[in-house]
Amino acid sequence: MTRGQKIISEWYAKKGWQQFSFQKEMEIAFLDGYSGLLNAPTGSGKTFAMFLPFIAAYIDAHPDDYLIRKDNGLQLLWITPLRALTNDIRKAMQTVVEDLGLPWKVASRTGDTSAKEKQELKKKQPEVLLTTPESLHLMLAQKEYPKMFAGLQALVVDEWHELLGTKRGVQLELGLSRLKYLKRDTTLKVWGISATIGNLEEAAEVLLGNDIPAERICIIRAKLDKKIVIESVIPENIEEFSWAGHLGIKLLPQVMEIVSKSRTTLIFTNTRSQSEIWYMGILDKYPEYAGVMAMHHGSLDNDLRNWVEEALHNEMLRLVVCTSSLDLGVDFRPVDSVVQIGSPKGVARFMQRAGRSGHHPGATSKAWFVPTHSLELLEGAALKQAIADELFESRDPIVLAMDVLMQYLVTLAVSDGFYPAEVFREIKTSFAYADLEWKEFHQILDFITSGGKTLSQYDEFLKVEIADGLYKVNSRRVAMHHRLSMGTIVSDVNIRVRFLSGGSLGTIEEYFISKLKIGDTFWFAGRNLELLKFKDMTAFVRKSTGKKGIIPSWMGGRMPLSSQLSSKLRDKLDEVAVMMDHQSPEQHQDIEVRALKPLFELQSRLSHLPRKTEFLIEKFRSRDGFHLFFYPFEGRLVHEGMASLFAYRISKLKRVNFSLAMNDYGFELLTDEEILLEQALEMDLFSTENLLDDIQQSLNATEMARRKFRDIAHIAGLVFTGFPGKGMKSRHLQASTSLLFDVFSEYESDNVLVKQAYQEALQFQLEEFRLREALQRLQKLKIVITRSEQPTPFAFPILVDGLSREKLITETLEERVAKMTLKYQKS
Repeated sequence: MTRGQKIISEWYAKKGWQQFSFQKEMEIAFLDGYSGLLNAPTGSGKTFAMFLPFIAAYIDAHPDDYLIRKDNGLQLLWITPLRALTNDIRKAMQTVVEDLGLPWKVASRTGDTSAKEKQELKKKQPEVLLTTPESLHLMLAQKEYPKMFAGLQALVVDEWHELLGTKRGVQLELGLSRLKYLKRDTTLKVWGISATIGNLEEAAEVLLGNDIPAERICIIRAKLDKKIVIESVIPENIEEFSWAGHLGIKLLPQVMEIVSKSRTTLIFTNTRSQSEIWYMGILDKYPEYAGVMAMHHGSLDNDLRNWVEEALHNEMLRLVVCTSSLDLGVDFRPVDSVVQIGSPKGVARFMQRAGRSGHHPGATSKAWFVPTHSLELLEGAALKQAIADELFESRDPIVLAMDVLMQYLVTLAVSDGFYPAEVFREIKTSFAYADLEWKEFHQILDFITSGGKTLSQYDEFLKVEIADGLYKVNSRRVAMHHRLSMGTIVSDVNIRVRFLSGGSLGTIEEYFISKLKIGDTFWFAGRNLELLKFKDMTAFVRKSTGKKGIIPSWMGGRMPLSSQLSSKLRDKLDEVAVMMDHQSPEQHQDIEVRALKPLFELQSRLSHLPRKTEFLIEKFRSRDGFHLFFYPFEGRLVHEGMASLFAYRISKLKRVNFSLAMNDYGFELLTDEEILLEQALEMDLFSTENLLDDIQQSLNATEMARRKFRDIAHIAGLVFTGFPGKGMKSRHLQASTSLLFDVFSEYESDNVLVKQAYQEALQFQLEEFRLREALQRLQKLKIVITRSEQPTPFAFPILVDGLSREKLITETLEERVAKMTLKYQKS
């Protein structure tokens, strides 16, 4: 053992902790100079597994004076996807540093860091700096930034699986390419930490790029037997005609019974609106939890979120209602129970949330699954099976994101400038831009210097100047605007919510506030608020004594079912179908399946329970017209594309207008005349030939690309969204980006950003690759067509999904669904 290893081993012994085998493997690999990826579950000691080897290497490099060496400059850069993570990790690292007597400073630099603290960090660099991808790029936008990283020895990317497959991940890849270039004469160790995902090897390849030799890369897996106990909350009465969203809050008594038996509980919801609804519901029915309950989601003010996290640490709270804002590695040891409201739509996401409980080595994680409609119970059974089978989702990397590259080049130009040939070689070492062609790169250079082919007459697009081959921003105004607009997280324009008497609650998206009148009340941050006035992108409010108010909704839509979870869902349905042929579902091993017996029996009586080898299509006629229900069980986004595709292909046989509705299990085609289904099937309805052309014909591909272009234009810096507190209104932003889209489409057909908009529409909005795979699967199945006199349990939630888009003037959606349910139950 080296001196550093001995000291680290002694530290573990003093703590009374056993060093896991994966921590020892990590130590050896790091000290031997490898880069790579550490795969470890949450709560397994992965921070120490990565940080302590770095300290051991430092001690080995300075064995005689490591206890007195001060002001070493930045040695370790630790990047996390969430600002909230930095506080917890920093405290853990500071504890280690103090225990070992190292005269080091561990600091963080994020969007929450004050201007004074940032100035202090510039004057005197800490040995360890925790930051985010966005803050890393802000550092690269500073003058003489290479001096900051002169002594850098290692870079660690925490929770890499959360960044992979996002533009933030691409942004990080570009930042890494620059840091590796700056350290080209020495060895910069690059490591990632990731939870389990389906494409772990590819995840390492994306992080490390193609300039680190394969023989110097390793993947270390923590083979720990993490115990996870998952239970579903079963409704007392299973509703045969279930519809999405209505059931969850009805199970509040069962959920609160779980809470009462736990020391601390996290209730996870999938949306911010849902968290507000649950918080309000608990406060209304269980007022005794006031003071020991809190809410945590991304739109709440940072001070409020920090308080919640500290209160969790200090065991001051018994219950927190939250969203994905608490998904990642924050260490909340008091939490012993997790409740998931509704399907998380992904195996890895559920595992991440379940791991918030029992968050330390050897502890058991306990999670409850609460369905929001009856059929969702089957997803609960599928989730448990997928976890048992260790079937996790892959994160597909993004490549050739030209908007991120355009922003990055201006970032380099804002600081010390860059030489194109040099930077081109750098970014080609990244996974995202390995296939970038010089022609495309040159088009981006042309755009940021001269506005390209179409915008050369407009000064605001002439950002970068060229002098002796150096590309540089010389305008202070351009530099300021760029720094204010940096980042790849794009959302609707946010409105700050403040009390008139002072104090901020957080932000709400503009489109929601714009629908309110002065005097209207709404629920936000667990409070009923009255809107008093609106000024400078700020909504001023006061507390309302009333109990009624609108719950805010945020843009973003519902999460689609992952391909892994949809596959397991089809497996479970197949098990049910086989069992129905031989015995009752009451004999099934899954409690969820046994509970769904009434629903499955009604589905079988009215229509059919499809096997894995079958594709079910249902016909049903109502006063609204002729309904066709298809059940691929592939997820909402795939069904959206498939529904439009089928409607287009059927309409080629006979001109007819369709109304579409879909959920994660299937989709509906509704028309006012009989559909020529059998003839369409004979014409190969599921064919993948000419798929892209048919998709573009069946959907308004141009309008979809136009919507995507708004975000692309924002990231690329084509539009300035405004100063803090005085942002551009979303309708003005949309108008500006739409005008640019039209100009490029008409006069610059080869524009890389327009091409990207069409590609993203196919890849992210329609999941074109999954759609193609689904069609290929359907081609191999036996088609089963049934006709019924009423909607089946499978069809009912899709029917309701269609109703929710109608404008109901005299009846609420709940009232109309209740009448429908009563009608069909009687029949």
